[in-house]
Amino acid sequence: MVTKSLAPDEALKRYAQLLERAAGLEKRDKAKANFLDFVKLMWPAFIAGRHHRIVAEKLERVARGELKRLIINMPPRHTKSEFASYLFPAWMIGRRPDLKIMQATHTADLSVRFGRKVKNLMETKDYQGIFDVKLRSDSKAGLSVGDRQWW
Repeated sequence: MVTKSLAPDEALKRYAQLLERAAGLEKRDKAKANFLDFVKLMWPAFIAGRHHRIVAEKLERVARGELKRLIINMPPRHTKSEFASYLFPAWMIGRRPDLKIMQATHTADLSVRFGRKVKNLMETKDYQGIFDVKLRSDSKAGLSVGDRQWW
Protein backbone atom coordinates (compact mmCIF):
# COMPACT_ATOMS: atom_id res chain seq x y z
CA MET A 1 0.00 0.00 0.00
CA VAL A 2 1.41 3.35 -1.04
CA THR A 3 0.50 6.48 0.91
CA LYS A 4 0.82 9.96 -0.44
CA SER A 5 2.43 12.38 1.97
CA LEU A 6 1.62 16.05 2.05
CA ALA A 7 4.21 18.67 1.25
CA PRO A 8 5.35 20.58 4.37
CA ASP A 9 3.38 23.71 3.41
CA GLU A 10 0.24 21.70 2.74
CA ALA A 11 0.63 19.81 6.02
CA LEU A 12 1.04 23.06 7.96
CA LYS A 13 -1.99 24.56 6.26
CA ARG A 14 -4.08 21.48 7.07
CA TYR A 15 -2.83 21.51 10.66
CA ALA A 16 -3.77 25.20 11.02
CA GLN A 17 -7.25 24.44 9.65
CA LEU A 18 -7.69 21.62 12.16
CA LEU A 19 -6.57 23.86 15.02
CA GLU A 20 -9.00 26.58 13.92
CA ARG A 21 -11.85 24.07 13.74
CA ALA A 22 -11.00 22.67 17.18
CA ALA A 23 -10.96 26.19 18.65
CA GLY A 24 -14.35 26.90 17.05
CA LEU A 25 -15.82 23.70 18.48
CA GLU A 26 -14.46 24.57 21.92
CA LYS A 27 -16.02 28.06 21.73
CA ARG A 28 -19.33 26.51 20.64
CA ASP A 29 -19.32 24.03 23.51
CA LYS A 30 -18.49 26.78 26.01
CA ALA A 31 -21.30 28.97 24.62
CA LYS A 32 -23.78 26.11 25.02
CA ALA A 33 -22.78 25.55 28.64
CA ASN A 34 -22.03 29.09 29.84
CA PHE A 35 -24.31 32.09 29.34
CA LEU A 36 -21.55 34.70 29.42
CA ASP A 37 -19.56 32.78 26.79
CA PHE A 38 -22.71 32.74 24.65
CA VAL A 39 -23.10 36.51 25.12
CA LYS A 40 -19.49 37.10 24.05
CA LEU A 41 -19.95 35.05 20.87
CA MET A 42 -23.22 36.74 19.92
CA TRP A 43 -22.02 40.22 20.89
CA PRO A 44 -18.27 40.39 20.08
CA ALA A 45 -17.90 44.02 21.22
CA PHE A 46 -19.32 43.18 24.66
CA ILE A 47 -17.03 43.86 27.61
CA ALA A 48 -18.07 42.04 30.77
CA GLY A 49 -18.09 43.94 34.02
CA ARG A 50 -18.52 42.62 37.53
CA HIS A 51 -22.29 43.23 37.45
CA HIS A 52 -22.56 41.26 34.18
CA ARG A 53 -20.85 38.26 35.75
CA ILE A 54 -23.19 38.41 38.75
CA VAL A 55 -26.33 38.64 36.60
CA ALA A 56 -25.06 35.87 34.28
CA GLU A 57 -24.42 33.60 37.26
CA LYS A 58 -27.97 34.21 38.55
CA LEU A 59 -29.47 33.54 35.11
CA GLU A 60 -27.50 30.29 34.90
CA ARG A 61 -28.98 29.30 38.26
CA VAL A 62 -32.42 29.97 36.78
CA ALA A 63 -31.47 27.80 33.78
CA ARG A 64 -30.42 24.95 36.06
CA GLY A 65 -33.66 25.21 38.04
CA GLU A 66 -31.85 26.19 41.24
CA LEU A 67 -33.44 29.65 41.33
CA LYS A 68 -37.18 29.95 40.77
CA ARG A 69 -37.56 33.73 41.08
CA LEU A 70 -35.20 36.48 40.07
CA ILE A 71 -35.63 40.23 40.05
CA ILE A 72 -32.90 42.27 38.39
CA ASN A 73 -32.74 45.89 39.54
CA MET A 74 -30.12 47.99 37.80
CA PRO A 75 -30.01 51.49 36.35
CA PRO A 76 -30.90 51.97 32.69
CA ARG A 77 -28.24 51.06 30.11
CA HIS A 78 -26.62 48.35 32.25
CA THR A 79 -27.69 45.46 29.93
CA LYS A 80 -30.49 44.02 32.07
CA SER A 81 -32.89 43.99 29.10
CA GLU A 82 -30.23 42.75 26.68
CA PHE A 83 -29.47 39.89 29.03
CA ALA A 84 -32.89 38.98 30.46
CA SER A 85 -35.20 39.74 27.52
CA TYR A 86 -33.00 39.09 24.50
CA LEU A 87 -29.90 36.95 24.98
CA PHE A 88 -31.08 34.73 27.84
CA PRO A 89 -34.29 33.58 26.08
CA ALA A 90 -32.31 32.80 22.91
CA TRP A 91 -29.74 30.83 24.94
CA MET A 92 -32.42 28.93 26.83
CA ILE A 93 -34.33 28.00 23.66
CA GLY A 94 -31.09 26.78 22.12
CA ARG A 95 -30.40 24.59 25.12
CA ARG A 96 -34.00 23.45 25.64
CA PRO A 97 -36.11 23.88 22.49
CA ASP A 98 -39.17 22.39 24.22
CA LEU A 99 -39.14 25.18 26.80
CA LYS A 100 -41.97 27.67 26.72
CA ILE A 101 -40.96 31.25 27.48
CA MET A 102 -43.39 34.08 28.08
CA GLN A 103 -42.25 37.69 28.09
CA ALA A 104 -44.19 40.38 29.85
CA THR A 105 -43.35 44.05 29.55
CA HIS A 106 -45.07 47.33 30.35
CA THR A 107 -46.19 47.67 26.71
CA ALA A 108 -47.16 45.08 24.11
CA ASP A 109 -44.90 46.81 21.58
CA LEU A 110 -41.82 46.31 23.74
CA SER A 111 -42.60 42.63 24.22
CA VAL A 112 -43.06 42.18 20.46
CA ARG A 113 -39.77 43.98 19.77
CA PHE A 114 -37.86 41.69 22.16
CA GLY A 115 -39.53 38.62 20.65
CA ARG A 116 -38.57 39.76 17.17
CA LYS A 117 -35.03 40.49 18.31
CA VAL A 118 -34.71 36.96 19.77
CA LYS A 119 -36.13 35.49 16.56
CA ASN A 120 -33.70 37.49 14.42
CA LEU A 121 -30.76 36.37 16.55
CA MET A 122 -31.80 32.74 16.27
CA GLU A 123 -31.82 33.04 12.47
CA THR A 124 -28.18 34.22 12.33
CA LYS A 125 -25.35 32.03 11.13
CA ASP A 126 -23.49 32.59 14.42
CA TYR A 127 -26.43 31.31 16.48
CA GLN A 128 -26.99 28.38 14.12
CA GLY A 129 -23.32 27.50 14.55
CA ILE A 130 -23.96 26.93 18.26
CA PHE A 131 -27.48 25.51 18.45
CA ASP A 132 -29.36 23.20 16.10
CA VAL A 133 -32.64 25.07 16.51
CA LYS A 134 -34.47 26.50 13.54
CA LEU A 135 -37.59 28.66 13.52
CA ARG A 136 -40.53 27.37 11.56
CA SER A 137 -40.83 29.21 8.26
CA ASP A 138 -44.65 29.34 8.45
CA SER A 139 -44.84 30.78 11.96
CA LYS A 140 -43.81 34.08 13.51
CA ALA A 141 -42.59 32.40 16.69
CA GLY A 142 -42.63 28.64 16.02
CA LEU A 143 -39.57 26.48 16.50
CA SER A 144 -38.42 23.40 14.67
CA VAL A 145 -35.77 20.98 15.89
CA GLY A 146 -35.32 18.00 13.65
CA ASP A 147 -38.85 16.66 13.08
CA ARG A 148 -40.28 18.23 16.27
CA GLN A 149 -42.12 21.53 16.07
CA TRP A 150 -43.58 24.01 18.55
CA TRP A 151 -45.39 27.33 18.33
